[in-house]
Amino acid sequence: MSELLPKLRMNLDFMPSPVPERPGLLIRDAYHYSDATLIIPPVLTACLEFFDGERTDTDLKRQLYELTGELDTKELVDHLHTTLSEAGFLEDEIFEQIRDEAHQAFADAPVRKPAHAGTAYPNSATELHEVFSQYMGMDAGNPEVSNPTKLIGVAAPHVSPFGGWESYQAAYRALTPEHREKTFVVLGTSHYGAPDRFGLTRKPFDTPYGCAVTDRALVDELESKAGAAVSMEDYCHSFEHSIEFQIAFLQHTYGPEVKILPILCGSYAKSIYMGGKPEESEEVKRFLDVLGEMQARESSRLCWVLGIDMAHMGQRYGDEFSAEADAREMVSVAARDKRRIESINGGKAEEFWDQVQENQDDLKWCGSSPLYTFLRAVPEARGQLLRYQQWNIDEQSVVSFAGMAFTRC
Repeated sequence: MSELLPKLRMNLDFMPSPVPERPGLLIRDAYHYSDATLIIPPVLTACLEFFDGERTDTDLKRQLYELTGELDTKELVDHLHTTLSEAGFLEDEIFEQIRDEAHQAFADAPVRKPAHAGTAYPNSATELHEVFSQYMGMDAGNPEVSNPTKLIGVAAPHVSPFGGWESYQAAYRALTPEHREKTFVVLGTSHYGAPDRFGLTRKPFDTPYGCAVTDRALVDELESKAGAAVSMEDYCHSFEHSIEFQIAFLQHTYGPEVKILPILCGSYAKSIYMGGKPEESEEVKRFLDVLGEMQARESSRLCWVLGIDMAHMGQRYGDEFSAEADAREMVSVAARDKRRIESINGGKAEEFWDQVQENQDDLKWCGSSPLYTFLRAVPEARGQLLRYQQWNIDEQSVVSFAGMAFTRC
C-alpha cells in the first residue's frame, strides 16, 4: 500500500556541493535546528520534488525505476526518506520534536550564547582582542565624523569581520568615550524571522569577551506596548549574526558589560512586493510609534547601532551573471547603492523606501528594514558615509556594505 511522503522543508539552505569528489546538492538547516549536512547525489536530486506532501513512495519508486532501470527500489526510497527525516529536513514528527526542543532550549537558556565565535571571529578573548585591535588600528583611510559631538548612531556591516573590516573600523571609530555609558539600540537584519515582526530577547549576549547587559526594562516596554508586532524570546536570536558581530565590536570598544537593546527587524516583504509603506501594517506602525516614543523620551541615554549589509548580487543570490566587486555590473550597483545612501543621509525615509521598492528591490538589500525602522524612529538623524565597499563573498557573488555615522540635525 502506498505511503504519502512528507514535505521537504523549504526553509533549508540548498546549494551545489562544494566537494569535487562528491557532486550533487548540499542541504543544511539555515535555522540551526539540525547540525546535519547532506549531499544528495545527482541521480537522486530530482527525487526531492516528490517530498511535497502530495505524492507517495510508489510515485518515487516509479521515478527511480525510470532513472536507474532497477525494478527493486524500495530500499533506496526507504534510505532517502529515513536520511532526510533523521536529519530534521522533512515536515514530520521528528522535525517537530527537534524544533520544539530547540525553541525550549533557547527560551530556558540564561544567556544568548555566541553562535559564530570560532568561525567568523576568534573564540578566545585574547585572540579576539588581538584580531580586532588589528582591524581597528590599521590605516584604512576612513574620514572623521563631521560633527562627533552630535553623534547618535552608526551603521556597520554584518558580513564576516575579515571581509569588511574597513567598514567596521569606519563605524566603530566614530564612537567616542562619551558613548560608553549609553544603551546601544542594536537593530539587526532578521534573515530568518517573520516579515513585519520584530524579534526581542531579555537575555544577555555572551561573546568571548564576556556578557553584554540587555536593558530588560526597555525590552519589557516594547513587549507590552507593541503587542503582536513583537516576537518575544525570538529563537532567531540564537543563531543570527547581524547583532552578534555588533556586540563583539561594542565590547572591544567599551568593555564586556556594554548595555544593549537588541532588536531583530524582519523584512518588510509585503511592502516591497505588494506596494504601500511598511507602516500600512498596523503592527509595524505600532512598533515604530513605540520605538519613536522611546527615542524621544530617552534620547540622552540611547545610541543606535545598525548591523546591515546592502546589495547581494551574482549567482549565489539568483542572478544569471557572475559578479565581480567594483567591476562590470557592480559599477552600476554602486551608483544605485549610493543614491539610496544619499536619501538615508538626508533623513528621507519615504524617498529611500521608494528606491527599495523599485523592481521589487532587485538589489536585494539585506538591511533595508533596520534602516527604514531607524529613519522612522529617529527622524532627526542625518547620515554621513564613511566607507563604501564591495566584497566577493565567493568567485561569482558580491555583497556591498558601508560604515556610516548618524548625527542629530
